[in-house]
Amino acid sequence: MTAIHTRLTKFLGIDHPIISAPMAFAASGRLAAAVSAAGGLGLIGGGYGDAAWLEESFDEAGNQPVGCGFITWSLAENPSLLDLVLERRPQAMMFSFGDASSFVEKTKSQDIKVICQVQSVAQARDAADWGADIIIAQGSEAGGHGAIRATLPLVPAVVDAVGDRAIVVAAGGIADGRGLAAALTLGAEGVLMGTRFYCSEEAMVEGEAHDLAVAANGDSTVKSSVVDHVRGKTWPSPYKLHTLPNAYLDKWHGNEDALLAQIEQETQAYDQAGADSDYNTRAVIVGEGVGLINTTEPAATMIENCIAEAVGSLRGSFALVK
Repeated sequence: MTAIHTRLTKFLGIDHPIISAPMAFAASGRLAAAVSAAGGLGLIGGGYGDAAWLEESFDEAGNQPVGCGFITWSLAENPSLLDLVLERRPQAMMFSFGDASSFVEKTKSQDIKVICQVQSVAQARDAADWGADIIIAQGSEAGGHGAIRATLPLVPAVVDAVGDRAIVVAAGGIADGRGLAAALTLGAEGVLMGTRFYCSEEAMVEGEAHDLAVAANGDSTVKSSVVDHVRGKTWPSPYKLHTLPNAYLDKWHGNEDALLAQIEQETQAYDQAGADSDYNTRAVIVGEGVGLINTTEPAATMIENCIAEAVGSLRGSFALVK
């Protein structure tokens, strides 16, 4: 396979400038290990923190050099989870959404690489000040939680602001080799992809959710706080959850006051929908890149195709220059 070498691949000792997002519950040790085995860096999704699930995921990853990612404000409520993960000697730790300064310091003191995901230039400068080795510039096109800046203008702005102090990686709406090529031309050293790997065979995603994602297009995604409310997750502003629409969101999006007035009942209903795999209620958490995905594949196949397409796109772009 043709390779693309960047500061990211050299720093992490990987073959391809691709990181899989630490999607809560979807990114288990199986997916992280598959991405790392294929030459990228796979991250286990620490999410809101479940010690038993983390232990199981690292066991599942075996000897593959994987990392782990946490929601920073949630980790602050149970910081012992970081100790649990650091004992596993991850390849890297990723922190997103909140002040990670103390976590960065603790992680780097154990000679483990640090990744911080940001959604603004100001946050990127903070992350660089904390000592982050890699900074993910996440645009609003991303699945899961995000803010308001779009990927295309955010990435080069972050590169300009902190590229001399940290390795910048692009995220948000990137689901194929064209996105990787675009990110590299913007000055990023690689990409982090979530939605693309959500549709991998190794992700902890049910078949119906995969089918809904593959059938969807990028025009049909929605950002809302409804699911966070019914799950009891108090996300700070301006972060909202990016998902596919469904009947439940159609009912409650824009009607949150009424939802909160009967939140206990709705929480029970949402939990039951999870148990029943009812995707008229339960969210499929993907971003705009879902419109570029037409099939589920092994993670290794995704990476191989992404690199080949990126190389073709870059060569085609350079051919335009006379």
